[in-house]
Amino acid sequence: MRHFHASVVERRITVKDGFAAHPMEAGWASEAIFFLIVEEVQGTDTMLDAVVEISADGITWIPDGTAFAKITAPGNYFVKVSHFGNWLRVSGIVSGAEASLKLSVQLHLKE
Repeated sequence: MRHFHASVVERRITVKDGFAAHPMEAGWASEAIFFLIVEEVQGTDTMLDAVVEISADGITWIPDGTAFAKITAPGNYFVKVSHFGNWLRVSGIVSGAEASLKLSVQLHLKE
């Protein structure tokens, strides 16, 4: 039987500049999917650049090369990740005039 875990990492947070989601220990899993659920987009030319980061210790973070498509509108977005160590998180930078987004982050893990 496969093992599966779904976690709401961030729930309905408002992001104005940048953010880094809470890290999750995921070393037991071989597959991960990050979901970004964007409820609201405010401002002019608002864009979110979000990437997956990995860490050896849960303190120092390195982009793993997986990036979400540029997010400019409400919706559901996801990326798939494999070949990671123990720690995973998603981080992002918001650009635009008076820009903000209300979003949730979920992480689904499977072995």
